[in-house]
Amino acid sequence: MCGIVGIVPREPANPAELNRLVRLMAGAVVHRGPDDAGFFVRPDIALGIRRLSIIDVEGGAQPIISDDGCATIVMNGEIYNYRTLRRELEERGQGFKTASDTEVALHAWRVWGHAGLDRLEGMFGLAIWNARDRRLTIARDWLGQKSIYYAETPLGFAFASEIKGLLALGTIPRELDLQTLSHYMSLRYLPGDRTLFAGIRKVPPAHAVDVSATERTFRRLWTPAYAPKWSASEAEALDALDHLMRDVVAEHLMSEVPLGAFLSGGIDSSLVVAYAAKASHEPLRTFSVGVDVDSQNELPWARRVATQYATRHYERVMQPDLARLAPRMTKALEEPVDPFAAGVYVVSEVTAEQVTVALGGDGGDELFAGYDRYLGQELAERYSQIPAPLRRHVLRPLIRLVPESFGYKSLATKLRWLDQVADESGVERYAESAAFLRFPHALKQAIFTDAVWQRIGPTESEQLLAEYFGNGSPAALVDKMLHADCSTRLAEHQLPIVDRMAMAHSLEARNPFLDRRVAEFAMRLPAEWKMKSRRIKYVTRKLGERYLPHDLLYRKKQGFGFPLGLWFRSELRHLIEQVAETSRLAEHGVFRREEMRRLVREHVAGRVDHSYRLWLLFTVEIWYRHYIEGEPVDTLEALIDEHLSLRH
Repeated sequence: MCGIVGIVPREPANPAELNRLVRLMAGAVVHRGPDDAGFFVRPDIALGIRRLSIIDVEGGAQPIISDDGCATIVMNGEIYNYRTLRRELEERGQGFKTASDTEVALHAWRVWGHAGLDRLEGMFGLAIWNARDRRLTIARDWLGQKSIYYAETPLGFAFASEIKGLLALGTIPRELDLQTLSHYMSLRYLPGDRTLFAGIRKVPPAHAVDVSATERTFRRLWTPAYAPKWSASEAEALDALDHLMRDVVAEHLMSEVPLGAFLSGGIDSSLVVAYAAKASHEPLRTFSVGVDVDSQNELPWARRVATQYATRHYERVMQPDLARLAPRMTKALEEPVDPFAAGVYVVSEVTAEQVTVALGGDGGDELFAGYDRYLGQELAERYSQIPAPLRRHVLRPLIRLVPESFGYKSLATKLRWLDQVADESGVERYAESAAFLRFPHALKQAIFTDAVWQRIGPTESEQLLAEYFGNGSPAALVDKMLHADCSTRLAEHQLPIVDRMAMAHSLEARNPFLDRRVAEFAMRLPAEWKMKSRRIKYVTRKLGERYLPHDLLYRKKQGFGFPLGLWFRSELRHLIEQVAETSRLAEHGVFRREEMRRLVREHVAGRVDHSYRLWLLFTVEIWYRHYIEGEPVDTLEALIDEHLSLRH
């Protein structure tokens, strides 16, 4: 794991000045690679890297330059099939001077061109300079585990693993992209190539960009495919998946530094631990965090798996001051931060005390249908069969009488969700679901000022999801939802959180479920196997029966969360009231202050659970103050401390 940066100037530039700038950029991402730094600077290119040494620790320093001096690479990530590729490349006459996977990626590109990138199985963000053509090729991995951001600057094209690397140049205006903010408030992620910075974009997953002094050419390297479907029996499919997971997890164990695994107590991380423990030559180290709330504490389940596989288990009960963690998490993520990030941040902190690499179970829910919302769509379809007048004029008033408990997935929230989304169908229902707990179109129109709303334009954020339902790849509804989730929520929300929260502690997070070979296998499973007998995650549970306790596999999904709804009516009440009263976004004419106050009043009075909306407003404010106005993290933490000390 590393942080890579670079500049392609429009005109040949002073190497000394390029060297100064690329070192500034690399210094901004030092947390991604505290072990080493390397630079390659010529008048027409500057590349830099901060390295976290994991493979070929002694000899794998970057940048790596080909023997003829015509190609130079910097890479962030890991190539898990590099040994197989290296043997094939050696048979084709390629010589190697290191034992690193980065050099294998360089030679694969030299021998096969862009087709060589397609042969890389791993997580990566890489940049290869072709001295002959004076062209830089940048590529991002298949599902988006590693990020690459870019911007056009007065000097030329610049890129970095994190936005901090670009901001270090000092020439990119810190201007809020209002339309992207609008999309974020509905969807909880930044869609497509957008960021919250008006002048900064991101390379989409599975894409490459060829950059010269004057041209930028984007190309898609891989497209998810949900056909042809698996034609053999369910038992044969499970055997094949079992064999694949054994191989993939074994590859993910490659490391010359201490390695362990996150163990949440859920199915996915427990399965990964089972495979890893069987493949490891020594007791696997596992790491868990829990909360002091029985209904949301999975430590006992994690402990059972750790005992079963005789791991060296480390656990910690966390009582995080979630609000006070928000500024440092926001700084790491470079966008408003979801409460989910706190669990990743804390478990990464615990894990980094013992190891440098940790395996996790991310991706299992999006590939194998592990979320309740997939079943919820089926339930909504059944509920929609009730005649609309009966639903709207009889059942809806009754549903509104159900009191809000402000708990996690409360009955009132579930019923109101069902009532609302039943009015839609297909992609419209899925999109309505995505924005339900946050800011649907009408609520956004209410909270943005008229001037800003006119600049944002009429596009409804939910409509952005339509392309994932209508591009012809998935046919069944569940596959359409999984495809949309993998392309959006996973790639642009969950994976950046996992990467940034782990790398904030210089920890590499690896996720075997996100290996492209596993993803392709999952996509081609028959849709009816993904939710069978009204059971989400059917295939993964059946596979888990070979390795895990039955009651762990078939217990109700808990998830990791915080009682925000209750907190905003008690210990966080004064904080959120002050956010509304002192909001810089309201002061600068972006939000309507009175609408912010209304949301707070309704929540505190117990009329509507606005907890997700209030948290979003809080963290957008933190992001704006830090990244647009330049307030330091410690100043924001002190301000939060002050508000918390004055709570009612």
